[in-house]
Amino acid sequence: MSMQPGNFVWIELMTTDSKAAERFYQQVVGWNMVDAGMTPPYTLLMAGEAMVGGLMTLPADVAAAGTPPCWTGYIGVDDVDAMAARIAASGGTVCRPPEDIPGIGRFAVVADPHGAAFIIFKGTGEPPAVAPAPDAKGCVGWHELHAGDGAKAFEFYSGLFGWTKDAAIDMGPMGVYQTFAAGGAAAMGGMMTKMPDTPVPFWLYYFNVEAIDAAASRVTGAGGKVVMGPHQVPGDLWIVQCMDPQGAMFALLSKQR
Repeated sequence: MSMQPGNFVWIELMTTDSKAAERFYQQVVGWNMVDAGMTPPYTLLMAGEAMVGGLMTLPADVAAAGTPPCWTGYIGVDDVDAMAARIAASGGTVCRPPEDIPGIGRFAVVADPHGAAFIIFKGTGEPPAVAPAPDAKGCVGWHELHAGDGAKAFEFYSGLFGWTKDAAIDMGPMGVYQTFAAGGAAAMGGMMTKMPDTPVPFWLYYFNVEAIDAAASRVTGAGGKVVMGPHQVPGDLWIVQCMDPQGAMFALLSKQR
């Protein structure tokens, strides 16, 4: 788990059927599934030798509060408690106050002012010696916010994490797609005001695959849905946006059609 503050460091799926989700993503993305030996059960998602995320059953209290199956990203911070306070003071919400995962780190579940959820995290262990490249197969290649208000969302996140504007893409009636970077690196994501038919603001995560058409076929073959694409996007990349069999939204990204 890479620990750089201001970067996404982990991805996590909470779902209603973890075993079915393991089979689906193993088939679609190619992750190896490793039992973390935790209670409640937690499955590590391995891209080769790299741990990129985790998968767990949606807790009953979280489901009862109306949270559907979903992917959530973890953003690394220097101080979880201080950042949670800043998020609240900036108009965001602390949905679950800071707490420790013994031997792993400290986290809090938060949301931006329009309700898009994410997790802030600081690890206690040593970071991995070698982090996988952002375009490595099975890693998250892009982080995309479908925001309540794209311009205000950028102000919120850049104020907290120091993200900087990269390219701004004018999409006509769909508004401006603002890409962003952390710490002078290449752009790691983009944000835009969500479409009117998108029920709530949310973060969408793009997993790298080898070729988009074959991956899209695996999605539908394994019981998921392709809801948009394949589309070509700037950078000569191909994307599809999808829904898994339990209803969690995700996306796939490739340099090849």
